[in-house]
Order: sequence, then C-alpha cells, then structure tokens
Amino acid sequence: MGPKRCAVASDETLMRIFTVPEAPDSTLSKIELEISNNLVGFLNENIAAIEKPLHEVEKDFQSAAIPEEPMFVSDYAQDIMEQLVAHSVHTASPSFIGHMTSALPHFVLPLSKLMVGLNQNLVKIETSKAFTPLERQVLGMMHHLAYGADESFYSKWMHSAKTSLGAFCSGGTVANITALWIARNCLLKPQGDFKGINSQGLVAAMLHYGYKGLAVLVSERAHYSLGKAADVLGIGRDNFIAVKTIDNNKVDVQAMRKKALELESQGIKVMALVGVAGTTETGNIDPLNEMADLAQELNCHFHVDAAWGGATLLSDNARTLLAGIERADSITIDAHKQMYVPMGAGMVLFKDPHATDAIEHHAEYILRKGSKDLGSHTLEGSRPGMAMLVHACLRVIGRQGYEMLIDKGIAKAKYFAELIKQEEDFELVSEPELCLLTYRYVPRAIKLAIANASEEEKIDIYAALNRFTASMQKRQREAGRSFVSRTRLTPAQYDNQPTVVFRVVLANPLTSEAMLKEILEEQKQLAQSDPIFKKYLAKYL
Repeated sequence: MGPKRCAVASDETLMRIFTVPEAPDSTLSKIELEISNNLVGFLNENIAAIEKPLHEVEKDFQSAAIPEEPMFVSDYAQDIMEQLVAHSVHTASPSFIGHMTSALPHFVLPLSKLMVGLNQNLVKIETSKAFTPLERQVLGMMHHLAYGADESFYSKWMHSAKTSLGAFCSGGTVANITALWIARNCLLKPQGDFKGINSQGLVAAMLHYGYKGLAVLVSERAHYSLGKAADVLGIGRDNFIAVKTIDNNKVDVQAMRKKALELESQGIKVMALVGVAGTTETGNIDPLNEMADLAQELNCHFHVDAAWGGATLLSDNARTLLAGIERADSITIDAHKQMYVPMGAGMVLFKDPHATDAIEHHAEYILRKGSKDLGSHTLEGSRPGMAMLVHACLRVIGRQGYEMLIDKGIAKAKYFAELIKQEEDFELVSEPELCLLTYRYVPRAIKLAIANASEEEKIDIYAALNRFTASMQKRQREAGRSFVSRTRLTPAQYDNQPTVVFRVVLANPLTSEAMLKEILEEQKQLAQSDPIFKKYLAKYL
C-alpha cells in the first residue's frame, strides 16, 4: 500500500465541497447507493456481529487535536465505515428487542436526506417558511388525536400567531421540562405588584405566594427526565416525589393523594401530578382518570408522559387503555418511538392554546411580537424540521396502518408472555399491557428452593439470581445474535426486593414469533454455561 493521499486546503477545494457532489465511483457515493438500494443488507453486512469492547473502540477516538490539514471525503468515508459504522448498534435488527427502537420505513431515508438538504431552521418563518405551517398542522393532528376538539377549534387556533397547540423538540426530556416549565409559570403568575416568576425569579415568587416549597408527584416508575426537570426548574430533586406503585406497576393514587395533602399541610404546594402512559421499564399505564380527579381536587397541573404509549392512541382497538389522557393539561409524545420516525422527534401538546403564553418570549432581531414564529413558544431555539418526517409517516402509514402496527406489537408481546409461561425454567415478571414485558430465567428447582428457604437463604438466592441475570444479559449482548435489555424492579413475588429482570420491547414489525422462540432457546443455552450460575446457583439443582 502506498503513502496516504494528502488533501490541500485552497479556495478551489473549499468551493468544490460546497458545489460539487462526490463522483459516482467514490467511496461515499457507493455507500449512499447501497443504503438507498438495500439498507437492511448494508446494516447486516457492515455492523460487526461480535461486540468489540468499548475501551478498544475508544482507541480510534483518542486525539483531542483538531486536524490541521484536510482529508479526502473518500478516505474519511472509509474511516467511519471501519471505526464508526462497524461498531454501531444494529437497532433495526428484528432480534434487537431490548430497547424502544425499531426498523424504519424505507421512505424515511430519502426524505431525511431532503430535510437535511433543505436545512430549515424552525425557530423562525424567515428560515423555514412552509415548514412552519406544516409543523403547526402536525401539532394540530396530534392534538386532535389526544384531545379530540371539534373542527372549529383547530380552524381558530392551529395557525394562530398568538398561541401554539404544542411544541416540537428533540425528545421526551425537553418535552417534559417544557410542560413543567409552563406548570410552574402558570402557578407563579403575575399578581398585583408581583411581575411573575419569569420576571422576578423563584425566590421572589415563593415569598409573594407564601409557599415553603413546590412539589411534583409522580409514579416510582416515572422517567428519569422528570427529575432533571425538577432540578432545572429550581424545584429541587428532593421535591420530585416518587409515589409507590401497586402490583400492576401503576401508581397508587390513594397514596399519592395522602402524600399531596401531607405536603400541602406543610406549606409545600403541589405544582403538578405526572401520570405515565407507558412506563419505560414495564409499559404500564397509570390510572389517568383517577389522577385527573386528584389534580382537579388539588387545583394543580396534570401532565401525562406518554412518550412511549402516546402512539397507542392511533389504534381504535387499544386507545381505551389511555382513557383519561384527554383530561391532561399537557402530554408528551415521542414520534421517534412507536411512530417509526428517526431519533430526535419529540413533542409536547397543550390542551389550552393559551398555555404557552406563560413561557412566551421575544427578541427584536428574530422573534417579534405578532409573528407566527414557533420559537417564541419553545425552550429550544434552532431546530431541524423533524415535523416533516412525522407528517410523512402520518400521511403514508395513516391511521389504519398505525393501528395495525400498534395492535400487532401488543399481540406479539402477549404471545411472547404466553411462550414464557409455558417454559418451566422461565418466569414472567410483568404482564404486557402495551408491547413491553419483563421476565427472567429461574429454573424450577430454584423456584422450589426459594419456596422452602428461610428468610436469610432467600436473600442469598435473590442476590445470586440478580448477578446471574445480569451476567446472562451481558453475555447474550456480546454474542451478537440477539439482544434483550435488563432493568431492576421490586415485584411482589420476590418480597418487593430489588430484582434484576430481562426487559423486552416488541415494536419492530419485522420481529417474528420464530425469532422470539430462538431468543429463549439462546438464553437456555447461555444459562447452562454461565459462570455465575455455576458458582452460586448450581447447588440448588
């Protein structure tokens, strides 16, 4: 092999990269063609099946120096194929069932290229033009899906310069922060000489209203992003109160009510209740109607984090699982989860079009009063036009197509749950309500040992099972044939002790029943050779 080619920085070469595409026979053009013609084949062929340790991957990314000299595009493309693509995660694989990812519709890829090529900035109409009314329409569609207002409502508010029915954002974290930001500002609004928290700050607001603190009450299964929101908004993580769940992983509303009244008796105002529609760990849905009643009683904001489960509303057969969501003041939905859109497409919806008045902001050079600029009602400033891809999926897949995808995912989860129940050495830990479930490998002999064990012996067995489950999940991931994730729950059948379990998400329409059987078979084989099992659990067989 000869010496590496050296590129040169000049006016000519710089103009070239802005004006001339790569030649058809270049490395990058070949990659682009292969992705366009056969994305599945490209991913299967180029992502390494056997996992390379992260510390080995890091060796390719050690230098903190920005290169002085330029590089040919083809050379760079070859480098990223070897160093980046090869060691990416095959999230589209039908046997990758451990996280909230899936294969994407093929049409999304060229549309994404079009979106990047247009390079619109949704902060302002001057940098987005038609993308702004398109985004407002998508927010209107999703608002109608959740709240079902009549046509006159959307005619009045969808394209109003004064209000917004929601906000697109990078994902559920920013959506949840935005919802609670509005809840905080509405609670601590201007009154008399007090100009409002957005002008005078939290300390002045608390003094004016006479509160000793603010609190947000959520399920113990709530997403970690809500804790971030409490931190960012100045409420404090200690006042982000996680309320216990009952055996079906739904929040105990009576316990929540008791805690809320206790807090308010101490001078701590409950700012918001957050219901979860599709918990990250188990996919369960909180009793939203009961929570809405409690929020009404407490006169506080009711937010529903439906980042995962919100897409279920697209199925007429399953949307009743989310009964009560229409009573929420705000709702988070991630289109990059069960709506099959690439990462980076979250949104928050507001029942009241005037809710965003509480966070409205302007700047003379960019966000002027009276304009229809979306940036005046969003936390983020510059944003890409991800709403275009959501719009595409809503139009191309449609309600009927989404209903089929949602229903099949739920049916597949129920099938897998039954498969697990039929295996005497497996144990279903949480029943699927949506398309998530949790389970673990527990041989029948160990189940009998637990049943006959003393309390002290049980603790030892539980600890060994946790180590074994974590070990088996790691070994299955490293083998590269399939992937399930793991989490930690406190199920009643294990005396509410922290319990490591396998977690499965069955949203990928390409995952077959045969693959699910193969995954269980692989886990059986891994269990036989697991060193943790041999060391700590084999004695019970």
